[in-house]
Amino acid sequence: MRYKFILLLATSVAANFDDTCTVTSGVKCTDMQDEDTSKYSKGKVHVHWVFVKDSVSAYKPCSQESCSCYSSVIEKDLSPFKSGITKDMINSITKKGTRYQIINHHLYRDVECMFPARCAGVEHFIIALLPKLPDIELVINMRDWPQISNHFGPPKPVFSFSKTSDYYDIMYPTWAFWEGGPAIKLYPQGLGRWDEHRISLKVAANKWPWERKRPVAFFRGSRTSSERDSLILLSRDWPDLVDAKYTRNQAWKSDADTLYAAPADEVALEDHCEYRYLFNFRGVAASFRLKHLFLCRSLVFHVGDEWLEFFYPALHPWVHYIPVNSNATKEDIRKLLEFVSHHDDKAQEIAQRGHDLILNHLKMKDILCYWKKLLTRYAKLLQFKPEKDKSLIERTSS
Repeated sequence: MRYKFILLLATSVAANFDDTCTVTSGVKCTDMQDEDTSKYSKGKVHVHWVFVKDSVSAYKPCSQESCSCYSSVIEKDLSPFKSGITKDMINSITKKGTRYQIINHHLYRDVECMFPARCAGVEHFIIALLPKLPDIELVINMRDWPQISNHFGPPKPVFSFSKTSDYYDIMYPTWAFWEGGPAIKLYPQGLGRWDEHRISLKVAANKWPWERKRPVAFFRGSRTSSERDSLILLSRDWPDLVDAKYTRNQAWKSDADTLYAAPADEVALEDHCEYRYLFNFRGVAASFRLKHLFLCRSLVFHVGDEWLEFFYPALHPWVHYIPVNSNATKEDIRKLLEFVSHHDDKAQEIAQRGHDLILNHLKMKDILCYWKKLLTRYAKLLQFKPEKDKSLIERTSS
């Protein structure tokens, strides 16, 4: 309960950087040492260090065993189906995604897949687990957008990689842990191969330790949302503070699509590690880049809290990253960057905690573990025995 209060309070003021902790401010003050006061906060304890102190104090690191960091996500996502999943429910959602069956430790799928690379990325993990999985029938959405709104009709068990609290969809680890993901010039086949990125980003992070990183906020990406505009415009006003530019995407037609500037070149994930502060924004849904940014051992600024992937709830604001309101203005962001620059040791501690959680709890074995737990618990909810559909084709490892 305490954590929920902190999170709500932090979110509500994440874009209000003038608040300080005083007797008359209405913000609860906690005992802080002199190091928590500075010239920047003019002798007052800044409200954000109240959030940091209280959030870190309330935080309980998860166990190293059995992907326990994410168990609550499975429980929450499956809770709408505690009364069971019927064959009729499955039949009603076959157009919402790609239908799969596991029968006698063999995997079968619809002949057609809207996004073959995405299906292949998902199948990589399921095929590896086949000897340990019971018979199952399910529908996996390979689109970016979730499918079953909780504002219209009853819950239906569609699996999606990302969602907001407005959807019943059951989150699964995205295909991009193995294959697919955003296809850009630098990654024409998509980001893919999380295991390989973990290695290359470790090298880059070691090349750019905290004290060598440029004390600048960095972002490169296309203009998929106007939420990104404030940072881009701040970069134009304060280029020594922020290096943020829009790149070209498939929908680009003119400089108007990059906020009236020529599109910038794309930047490899490893080259992000040169910068001390890295910004993450949602795309069409949750952003694929977030997990990569943490491995730079830079301080991550995560904008907005609406869109989720399965591992997001294990990341706590002020403990692992700096939360930023999705409608933050240029001035809001500038003040926040000035604030962390005046508390460099605290900023580095947050960056290190974010790095350590992703490094230690989002390994490939954790992805497999999550898939196994999710599908095993889902199978127990089925109120029918899956029977092989002859229209489906068998999928095997290539």
